[in-house]
Amino acid sequence: MDKKGIRKKVLEVRSALKKSEVADKSSVIVERLVSFEPYRRAKTIMVYLDFRKEVKTESLINHALRSGKRVTVPVVNAVDRSMTPSLLVDFPGDLSIGSYGILEPAPENLRPVEVQELDLIVVPGTVFDHQGNRMGYGGGYYDRFIPRLRKDAVTVALAFEFQVRENFSVLMGKYDQPVQFIVTEKQIIQC
Repeated sequence: MDKKGIRKKVLEVRSALKKSEVADKSSVIVERLVSFEPYRRAKTIMVYLDFRKEVKTESLINHALRSGKRVTVPVVNAVDRSMTPSLLVDFPGDLSIGSYGILEPAPENLRPVEVQELDLIVVPGTVFDHQGNRMGYGGGYYDRFIPRLRKDAVTVALAFEFQVRENFSVLMGKYDQPVQFIVTEKQIIQC
């Protein structure tokens, strides 16, 4: 099966989840992440804002803000397919519907943060394997963003257990960027 086929199959399973299942599993995943040492150590993080039935990140953002972390969220530029981390001050008040129908800071609430300041990046995706390979949604935003990070910055994907599949390294292109860790409702995978 090719990348599009695998992505389509996993997204069908994810879209069939009940809202209560998404909420319950997301809660377990976030609890697992907030006790994870790289998260606890991080001072400045970037967290995706969940869309459709992705692992929910609202409780993670609230936890990070309460813990005194600097929380940034991605703002996309659809023209050059780049992302800029923007500091959240008022959550969710800073946000409005942005590109692709995903929440992002409203133009008047943009507070760009240098990529080099990020300690930990929470990455979305559709499918992952134990080697850290990830399939996003096909736009390549994170594949362009990850190489700009500091060498010691940590990348963590949040995923439901069914999104972790067998090794699909052979399907990855030279620009596809893996993640270092995957957190599911059952485990933390070090890739």
